Formats: sequence, structure tokens, C-alpha cells
Amino acid sequence: MGNSTPIRGESFSIDLLHQIGTHRDADDSLHEVLAWIMDMVTEAIACDSCFIYVLDKNKLVLRASKNPHANVVDQLEIEVGQGVTGWVAEHCKTVALPSKAWMDPRFTRVRCLPEDRFEAFLSVPILCRGKVVGVINLQHREPHQHTQGEIRLITLIGYLVGAELELARIEDEKSQLADQLATRKLMERAKGVLQRDLGIDEEAAYLLLQKQSRQKRKPLREIAEAIILMEDVKRSKPHASS
Repeated sequence: MGNSTPIRGESFSIDLLHQIGTHRDADDSLHEVLAWIMDMVTEAIACDSCFIYVLDKNKLVLRASKNPHANVVDQLEIEVGQGVTGWVAEHCKTVALPSKAWMDPRFTRVRCLPEDRFEAFLSVPILCRGKVVGVINLQHREPHQHTQGEIRLITLIGYLVGAELELARIEDEKSQLADQLATRKLMERAKGVLQRDLGIDEEAAYLLLQKQSRQKRKPLREIAEAIILMEDVKRSKPHASS
């Protein structure tokens, strides 16, 4: 008879399934969900780098990184089909490269990511209803032969977290649209105040807002809010004096 004592991988897999099955918080933001996924992945396999790309408008956007990359997270975009990551998204298949990952014909170097010089590379799709919604990349500085158990485990995570990731992405998109609409309303109101007080047209009012934004190094929304606040203060003065 074989050893019936479960290995750590089996025990961890059960705990992982339980964690995924019980993690349901509609209030989690996109980056909170990504941090949760990152924690699971990096606990499952020790690695030197972990990236999570999220599909957004037919492009893969780097949304999370184990290592700090403030200059590229939420900025770096990869076309579907570009590099190993894009190939994984296009074909919905896992890729495991144990060494010299840069020698793979699908590999495309991204100059701003030093991790692209690492040896081993594991890339798995994140799926929702059979469609790719993101990609998880694990990298090792030194050659690393991923076991079938490791590959299956990370692939399983990619299958199971897809729906939650897609829901968080949609909610994040809705929140951004709502924020853009609120900013637009503030801008229209601020332009109206400037047009009335300075006797200028709409274009001149907008240019003035832009100029103030550049000079004070503040977002247009903050400039608009300041103008509206001053207007509200002026309107409240007669009531205060009475």
C-alpha cells in the first residue's frame, strides 16, 4: 500500500479551493481582487516575479505585479498574440518554459521589465465562461522545471478566479465612467462660472481651466471644484450676513 499521508500540495489545493469558493465580496475593487489572486498564486509557487494581465478592450493591460513597478502597472499594454503572454491569451493554453525563456520564438522583450531576463517562465490564462479575461505570469531568475502539479494548480486558479476578476473589471469600468461623467459635469459648471464672471466664451473658459491646471500642477477636476467652491461661498455670503 502507498503512503496515505497527503502531501503538502494536496492539502494546499484543498485549502485553495475552499478559499476561492468562499471568497465573494461584491465591494472588492479590481486591484483588491488582483491582490487576492496574487497572494494565492505566490503562496502556491514560490517565484521571483508574478504579473497579472487583464484583458481590456482587446488588449492585455498589466494590472498587478509582485515586484514594485509603479511606472508600468496600469500603463503597459500588450496586444493579444504578442509575445508569450499574448499567445497564451490568443490560444487559451498554458506555456511553461524551464530555462532561457527569451529563446522561445514567441517571446517578445519588454525593455521596461527587467524580469524579461529571468530564466523560467510559466504563463496561464484566466478564463471566464470559456473566454480569456487575463493572464498570470510566473518567472524565476534561475532555471526552474515546473512540475505537472504546479502547472495544474496555477491553471486551476486561472479557471476558478476568472468570473470574479471579470466582475471586478466591469465594476471598475462602470466606476470610471461614473467618475468621468461627474468630472464632465463639474467642468461644465466651472466653465459656466468663468463665462459669466469674465465675459468670455466657452472655449476661452476651457483654455483658462487648462492654464490653471498646468500652472498649479493640479488635475482639471480639482481646478473646477475650486472655482465652484468659490462660487458657492460667494452665493452664501448674503445669507450669512443676514
